[in-house]
Amino acid sequence: MKYRKLGRTGLDISVIGLGTMTWGFQNTQAEGFEQMDYALERDINFFDTAEMYAIPPSPDTFGTTESIIGNWFAARQNREKVILASKITGPGLAWIRGGDSVIDKKNIHLAVESSLKRLKTDYIDLYQLHWPNRSSYHFGKIWDFAPKFDAQAESDNFLEVLQTMQGLIQDGKIRHIGLSNETAWGITKWLQLAEQHNLPRMASIQNEYSLLCRHFEPDLSEISLHEDCSLLAWSPLTRGMLSGKYLDGARPEGARLTIETRPEHRVYAQTDAAIRKYVELAKKHDLDVCQMALAFVNDQPFVSSTLIGATNMDQLKSNIDSIDLELSDDIKTEIENIRRENPMPF
Repeated sequence: MKYRKLGRTGLDISVIGLGTMTWGFQNTQAEGFEQMDYALERDINFFDTAEMYAIPPSPDTFGTTESIIGNWFAARQNREKVILASKITGPGLAWIRGGDSVIDKKNIHLAVESSLKRLKTDYIDLYQLHWPNRSSYHFGKIWDFAPKFDAQAESDNFLEVLQTMQGLIQDGKIRHIGLSNETAWGITKWLQLAEQHNLPRMASIQNEYSLLCRHFEPDLSEISLHEDCSLLAWSPLTRGMLSGKYLDGARPEGARLTIETRPEHRVYAQTDAAIRKYVELAKKHDLDVCQMALAFVNDQPFVSSTLIGATNMDQLKSNIDSIDLELSDDIKTEIENIRRENPMPF
């Protein structure tokens, strides 16, 4: 396994991080245990979860993934071997804290205490804001995104959140903090306020990034690199679409898009066209297309960890094996040519 720094925290996290959001819906607790056991065997030390999981989100699955991880900690007595990340849910889901889930002092305290209880631990290594209180261009909103918000009110809220996090760090309940699904304005404002007021600094930003989704470039990647705010790349296989298994509307039994209850904003003819070209490229070089896609993300200098997810052990093993794949310059050039022809598939 390879390791990189998590921002300025001093922590070395595995370049392959274990995503967990299927546990409690697509995967049983026993399967989650098996995945975590194997990940540790392969020297993966970074696990990512969220209070909202399992996915698809629902009142029945809320918190289930954290509970599975907590049960594993209790059974294995190995909490110290894992750098654990979790997240507080942003506004928008009616069943979370009675629909009042804006990220503020009150809800942070409620969320942290509940997560600690489910996770059966005294502390969370990296506590992240799952998405901003204000609107952003993530989750398929990029085409009609028009930022409109009260910048001063947002800044005041940011300051309250940072002060709250400082208290939790002092209490030993969390160690570091991070963002998720943020924008360039957001990340710079968070970093600016932390410096101005001597408050905890955002160590990372967890945004979608893959061969098909490169919104992180160029501006966010510049900030991430030069301000030491690590990218934790989620959906590096674009919900498994890069495997080619969903081409032409195919929906394999039990697969993520087959069971998903929410509209899928990534499914378009142009998405299929791009996927076909990446599949053909992998075949041309006798590579597994998923390993090629993961190796591309692993190789980016602004990425500290590529968050993989798997619903079976064969997928998990193959995804982890991507750490040993180095793409040739010829393949990288061909990837960029495909991107120019298919710059923004969704």
